[in-house]
Amino acid sequence: MNRWVCTLLSEDAPTLINYSLSLFQSSFLGRLRHFVDIIDPTTLFVSERRLTECVKLLDDYKHGTLSPDVSDLQLWEAQKIKQAIIHPDTGEKIFMPFRMSGYVPFGTPIWLNQSHNACVNYSNRNATKPTPTSRFLQGYVGAVTSAVSLAVGLHLLIQKANHMSPATRMIIQRLIPFPAVASANICNVGLMRRNELSEGIDVLDENGNVVGSSKIAAKHAIMETAFTRVVLPMPIFVLPPIIMSYLEKVPLLQTNRRLLLPIHSLVCLATFGLSLPLAISLFPQMSQIEVSQLEPEIAMATDSKVVIYNKGL
Repeated sequence: MNRWVCTLLSEDAPTLINYSLSLFQSSFLGRLRHFVDIIDPTTLFVSERRLTECVKLLDDYKHGTLSPDVSDLQLWEAQKIKQAIIHPDTGEKIFMPFRMSGYVPFGTPIWLNQSHNACVNYSNRNATKPTPTSRFLQGYVGAVTSAVSLAVGLHLLIQKANHMSPATRMIIQRLIPFPAVASANICNVGLMRRNELSEGIDVLDENGNVVGSSKIAAKHAIMETAFTRVVLPMPIFVLPPIIMSYLEKVPLLQTNRRLLLPIHSLVCLATFGLSLPLAISLFPQMSQIEVSQLEPEIAMATDSKVVIYNKGL
């Protein structure tokens, strides 16, 4: 990344930061490279002092007071740390377990997983409009309850289906986890971010100026995010069984069966770590939408043909 890019990315206004990011994430591979940086687990251990230094480094460059000894690599690292920790709308720190870099390390089974997902979805939402605490709590309870009930309910339904043959039941039991998890994830995203649907989200013109608030853009943002949560578990259900079918034939594992469980866990963890950047790279964080698709008041407020909004992650 050259220093002109850093100038754009170090602006104080969160809206201009977001717009600048969209310029460099127009391709899937570009977004993938960006999000691999954002989800780097090492950013979880960045100290407050280090974060302050990174923010100051970027501000110094913006104001032309940066020391000539600072390299482009240092600017890259400073921007990576800032983007991984600071929310693009509020300019505030995201609580460590709920950053995208904490999604894989802090992911846990069953209801704890959906509880963690709910907090991640909320912490990485479009935050251009405030969310009352009461609405957050309602969304949290609804998201976790519906997600867990759906996932567990579908599993129990299949188990109690006595009219099915054993072979049919086994096939369905192997197929049901993906739609159960995907449906639970959709419910989780929708309920944790429902405030955006009622209040709308800010949309920006090509100069990063707020044009207005759009409920239609909010719907698009939530639908795009929900789709990434459908794609996210796909590799997790497909790759580990294939990989383990080969590993189980290794002589070492055939003679030491107790190693199968920890190795299977590591394979699942690695797959999860791979699927996360792939899923969230499907759409730009700063997405575009034609003004003609939005509310009439948005079209009246700008001459732009296309506006930009923070989809969230």
